[in-house]
Amino acid sequence: MGRSRIGVPDRSRRALLAGRARATPLLRPPWARDEAGFTAACTACNACAEACPPAVLVRGGGGFPEFDPARGECTFCGDCAAACGEGAFVAPTGRPWALRAWIGDACLAGAGVVCWSCRDACGESAIRFPPALPVARPQVAADRCTGCGGCVGACPTSAITIAGASAEVPVVA
Repeated sequence: MGRSRIGVPDRSRRALLAGRARATPLLRPPWARDEAGFTAACTACNACAEACPPAVLVRGGGGFPEFDPARGECTFCGDCAAACGEGAFVAPTGRPWALRAWIGDACLAGAGVVCWSCRDACGESAIRFPPALPVARPQVAADRCTGCGGCVGACPTSAITIAGASAEVPVVA
């Protein structure tokens, strides 16, 4: 009970029991197969996380690797995919995933405070501050955002999350 597949926790139920409206979306490493293919092939050996130069991959639920953008920015070097001998990744070419940054209500701009930390941390210039009064609010250009997570750790109020590009905006606690 509470499991969607043997050994893989049902995160939506866990979120409900923990008092959160929605589960935090799973963020697999770049170039990971779809969730079913990834968890079927992955042996949770941790080779991909050990090979990750920026150390942004952590052991998540069931021992499977997850991307933790609070730890830093993914550089999309492909070392995680190259380290996997189990076929849990696709060839590291093209776009690594369909993730992007989402800015929540805890953003300082909503309180009238000027803060451009996320913009300054974004190497792709995907976060912009269109002129507005009293304070400009950040906007994410979905076509430029790679979902690298560089803006997440830079945000002083933890107002930024990374989720699927077509996902509903996650609740930021």
